[in-house]
Amino acid sequence: MTFTVEELEDGARAAIGLSDFGSSYYREGLERTVEALNTEADLNDMGRVIQHATISNALIQRLRIIETYKQHPEIDDEVIGGPVFVIGLPRTGTTALSQLVASDPQFRSLRLWESQACTPPPEAATQHEDPRIAQAAEGIAMMNSMFPRMRSMMNSEPQAATECQDLMGMSFRTFHFDGVVRVPAYLRWLLHCDMRETYLFHRQVLKLLQWHCPPTLWHLRTPVHMFALDALVEAYPNAKFLWSHRDPAKVLASVCSLIQYVRSWSSDRDDPVELGAEQLECWSEGVRRAMDFRKRLGDDRFVDVSFADLNADPIGTLDDCYRHLDLAFTEEARRRVRQWADEHRPGSRGEHIYDLADYGLTTGQVRESFGEYLAAYDATA
Repeated sequence: MTFTVEELEDGARAAIGLSDFGSSYYREGLERTVEALNTEADLNDMGRVIQHATISNALIQRLRIIETYKQHPEIDDEVIGGPVFVIGLPRTGTTALSQLVASDPQFRSLRLWESQACTPPPEAATQHEDPRIAQAAEGIAMMNSMFPRMRSMMNSEPQAATECQDLMGMSFRTFHFDGVVRVPAYLRWLLHCDMRETYLFHRQVLKLLQWHCPPTLWHLRTPVHMFALDALVEAYPNAKFLWSHRDPAKVLASVCSLIQYVRSWSSDRDDPVELGAEQLECWSEGVRRAMDFRKRLGDDRFVDVSFADLNADPIGTLDDCYRHLDLAFTEEARRRVRQWADEHRPGSRGEHIYDLADYGLTTGQVRESFGEYLAAYDATA
């Protein structure tokens, strides 16, 4: 079975009775995604089901968001506060840092359940009883049952802060697809495509989510922002950044291990050496772009966060971040952050075991590729 753009679009339209996907910008990304799935991904039967469902949901969410804006154009008057973005190489503590910040009630974060189903917009009065929470919990339980190693690799909770890649996925310009299937041609295109409208749509979704469900000071996370920070800041001129740092040699081994496992759900192809080379090239480029952007923008909007410091003293580390960002760290925020840290201690979900050599890489090779980065930041832990 192969995918077609027309079948996927028609299926989404038929599923909910809506037809307007908004700007045609999304379609090139959809076409590139479909072509890569058909020609490069070597999908097995489960992979076809997973990827068809993923694309269909992105299209359905896009249809619903466009329709909601048609019915309520006043949503566009909403003002996004911040945001504060957590960035850095994957597997550098971005998840923990993000969820610590999300524990602070002054911030609005993107929660897993609303990332997967943005409409109808959440309501402040019912946000903690929304039926989508239970649906997301069922999905997580099913994933952990079918793929038990995920528990030690990634913390997933329905009401926890999550990456904002689903919002970018509705424009079909996201590294999410590369993380779950082998799509090298799509990845090459993605690295050089225009991301400006992706972030404008991303902002539209945030406006919709905060419309009836404040606060309006946002905190968001995904490592992939490092590839397109110019486009991000064009959409969010007041953005600030918490940049987490860890030894890239440890990062790459963990990244490859996670991607290898997730890709195994959708394809029987397994080439760890190819994966290692691909991820080394990709993330060294992401760091290079982020460092170049920072040199041009200046250090004022950036706070550096050591992975080792975050693990050893999460409260003190966050306190330092807040001082640099001129944010108040109230006693209530401190209490909630401490509670999250106590309930999510490193290693509490099991040990994630990985070896860089499994992916055809050496510590020296990785550190050489990240030489400028290692010279600039304390990232040896």
